[in-house]
Amino acid sequence: MGHRAIRKRWSAVVLASVCALILGFPAPAHAWGFFAHRKTAEIAEANVSAETRAKIRQLMRAQALLGTPECELGTIEDASVWPDCVRRTRWRWGYTAAWHYRTAPICEAYDAGSNCPGGNCVTAQVERSHRILADETLPDHIRLEALAFMVHFAGDVHMPLHSGDRNDRGGNDRETDYGIVPGLNLHWIWDGPLAERAITSGERPIVRRYSPAERADLGGGDAADWGRESWSISRSFVYPTAFDTEDVCSADLPEKTALSQEDIVRGVPIARRRVQQAGIRIAELLESAFAPGPLPEPERN
Repeated sequence: MGHRAIRKRWSAVVLASVCALILGFPAPAHAWGFFAHRKTAEIAEANVSAETRAKIRQLMRAQALLGTPECELGTIEDASVWPDCVRRTRWRWGYTAAWHYRTAPICEAYDAGSNCPGGNCVTAQVERSHRILADETLPDHIRLEALAFMVHFAGDVHMPLHSGDRNDRGGNDRETDYGIVPGLNLHWIWDGPLAERAITSGERPIVRRYSPAERADLGGGDAADWGRESWSISRSFVYPTAFDTEDVCSADLPEKTALSQEDIVRGVPIARRRVQQAGIRIAELLESAFAPGPLPEPERN
């Protein structure tokens, strides 16, 4: 066999192996990938006080009362993925499906209150869950359920395609190649492979105790603000990069596209910052929910 044939065969083997690895991952359904969610929770845990960690552990003792033995809720990392786990039991938890996102058209002005009927969207549920968690008059298992929803949904709202949409269910309907890996979709790429690459990149570990200056830079705002940020990233970066055009609104976009290696490299720091922001902001939500004082006032949707 000649050198050219050997190289061609080897390239095919490598491509098949990479495809099998990535396509073997379970496709996230309307949620940031498992790995990204757990990392946001680990960041949050590293950046809350010892008192808050103790209060979280106390609530975790009530997990048996939730009646979800198939979905562990014994750590904050478990909490970050628990809402996706229980949603598989559709007859009981199917009503929560709409809570994981609040997409808004990137070609229209952003409206923080639209596409959220009856509070059934991710931004409203972050606020609702935070208020329930902060209410010490409620039973521990009710507050624990709210903690899990709050941690998970605060992560979800930071994934750009949970807010930005171009008539494609937040990129779910856009078949997109990821480098040499064919046949994924744009939403899944930002949920999984790109987020995972972003988390494992960088000179410093993404899970650590952040400095006050870093926390000030990454934190702040409320769920509506975070949704607007994600929508803006979708409008200014995700769609223009995926379709190689700055004008993503004047004409229909093709159903199939591809991210080059250069596109992926440019997206990594954006995805990494969103994971960091989610982790620090979850920490802020936890600290304020467990702080003594009056219940937080409801925020805008």
